[in-house]
Amino acid sequence: MGNALETLAARGHAEQVNTKPRRFRATATTTSATVSPSPTKATPHASSSPQATPSTTATPHTSASSPSKESLATGTTHNPAPVPRPNGQTYHPRQLADLPDVTALRRLRDASIPALLYGPPGTGKTSLVEAAFPDLITVAGDGDTAVADFIGEYTQTPGGGYEFVYGPLVTAMTVGRCLFIDDATLISPKVLAVVYPAMDGRRQITVKTHKGETISAADGFYVIAGHNPGVHGAVLTEALASRFAVQIKVSTDYDLARRLKIDSKAVRVARNLAHRQNSGEIGWAPQLRELIAFQKVASVLGTDAAIANLLGIAPEEDRDVVAEVISSIYGRTIAPLALGHQL
Repeated sequence: MGNALETLAARGHAEQVNTKPRRFRATATTTSATVSPSPTKATPHASSSPQATPSTTATPHTSASSPSKESLATGTTHNPAPVPRPNGQTYHPRQLADLPDVTALRRLRDASIPALLYGPPGTGKTSLVEAAFPDLITVAGDGDTAVADFIGEYTQTPGGGYEFVYGPLVTAMTVGRCLFIDDATLISPKVLAVVYPAMDGRRQITVKTHKGETISAADGFYVIAGHNPGVHGAVLTEALASRFAVQIKVSTDYDLARRLKIDSKAVRVARNLAHRQNSGEIGWAPQLRELIAFQKVASVLGTDAAIANLLGIAPEEDRDVVAEVISSIYGRTIAPLALGHQL
């Protein structure tokens, strides 16, 4: 059975998600492969492991030969289908090292190679991680994040006593799940250091506040983090950077914005402002999150209101440049969205 599944994976009709033990995931073409004249007619099996839990819709797969840039751009059969996220929305995979990004991240997990995603807020880092790892446990980082938010702490029981409740790091290690540290660089380095022993060759931590207990990581445990370089207070220390062997830049996919049928002029505004941001002229440009919000506002209040809102959410120090770009592309003067005279 294992050899048959490996054959399917080599032909692009299944995806190997773990090596020890070997586990496989069905893809969009698994069903057709099992009824074809091919001598191999094995079907991937579901595992009780959280890492191998099958999704209800097709997941991206990688063929034996890497897809060409042309096929990815033109949307041929090599272009993977959207991947569902826990909130019911879908994620549209992008290319990463000649693979769909969700597949690339899953392979890094299989190899126990931690990854750091960095880029402006709203570019889709969290969406990608949620799509890649259905068994995700998330820690949302900020300046107030404490060691207890990772390890756990004693809490009072209804009977008046106290019991130790394990935190997300211990839970992920114990059951072999993926831990996503969002905005990791906003967390104090001293706090974040609690995760490091779990990420290196030791794969263990000591819970000093709970009898000095030692926790060992189960198979499947994986750490991935997000970093927003432009956010005030975000500091990527050398100690943190050295823990992530792979660091992936995530920027807005303007081609995807067009495929999502977002107003083409709004996309042009975003591209123009992104170019100016890269050159250092301004510090802000709309990302995919803002473009999706633009489309939603336009559908409710109209395009003019959406344009005015786009200008209004721009930082005040960049607003003159943003107004100039919007005016040049839309052909009219725009003011921030505001209340008018009484009706």
